[in-house]
Amino acid sequence: MNFLNLLLATGASLLFLALVFIPMEKVFPAKPQQKILRKNWALDLCYFMGQYLVWSGLVLAALNYFSFWLEGLFSQRFSSLVKQQPLWLQSVEVLLMSDVLIYWAHRLQHTVDFLWRFHKVHHSAEHLDWLAAHREHPLDSIYTVGLINLPAFIMGFELEALAAIVAFRGIWAIYIHSNVRLPLGPLKLLIGSPELHHWHHDIERDAGNYANLSPLMDKLFGTYTCPPKEPDNFGIKESFPKNYLGQLLKPMLPNAAWRKLTGEKKKMFLPAAKKILPRRHRNTE
Repeated sequence: MNFLNLLLATGASLLFLALVFIPMEKVFPAKPQQKILRKNWALDLCYFMGQYLVWSGLVLAALNYFSFWLEGLFSQRFSSLVKQQPLWLQSVEVLLMSDVLIYWAHRLQHTVDFLWRFHKVHHSAEHLDWLAAHREHPLDSIYTVGLINLPAFIMGFELEALAAIVAFRGIWAIYIHSNVRLPLGPLKLLIGSPELHHWHHDIERDAGNYANLSPLMDKLFGTYTCPPKEPDNFGIKESFPKNYLGQLLKPMLPNAAWRKLTGEKKKMFLPAAKKILPRRHRNTE
């Protein structure tokens, strides 16, 4: 596909998603006061364009490279048996296995500082909607997309045959970030939703709700949370660049190199001052 066709396809995708999600966000808003062109919408548009025009190709190339090394993990006979299964059964198996895998991989992104360096790009969004879903560092994308598709790779599933599942996951990821609140009642214990994922984007790094399609893993391992309202604040507590290039570069550079490049001063963490109690409260024994 030449660049002009790629550009046209990107524009068509942007138009399609806008036509689907903007009306939904207006009819069922999670935060009714949030505007379509809210703060930092242009930054998220840069992520959208970069993802479609540049980074998707990088992610695909990385997945193809690693899939070559994974093909030999299972015998050809096993792979042949997998491929003989009905497409619907293959799809269910991929969804179940990848959901278990991505739950733990996602928890690691929030607990391992090296992984958080890249994942916090996604969490730096202070407003959630369908466009903010695309704010993701390309190296973080390789990690996430690779692990989601790992069961398909190692078990020999035909990814071409499961293209509908891949497309569904993409739309689903956009939906759960959208500025939409559609309460599901008891079904929210089985099916993920924006109201659950919005709490994952709470400003606290360990807010919970790490599961992808179904919150069952969160229920099993005690990381499920669903208060009856929207979080007061999205984003991260750390200082982070507010521009596209800065957000791409900072996670890849050592802190000292970033400070030298930008002139940013090192933060000094002083110990808390010892509280002096009034004389009448001191221990005089």
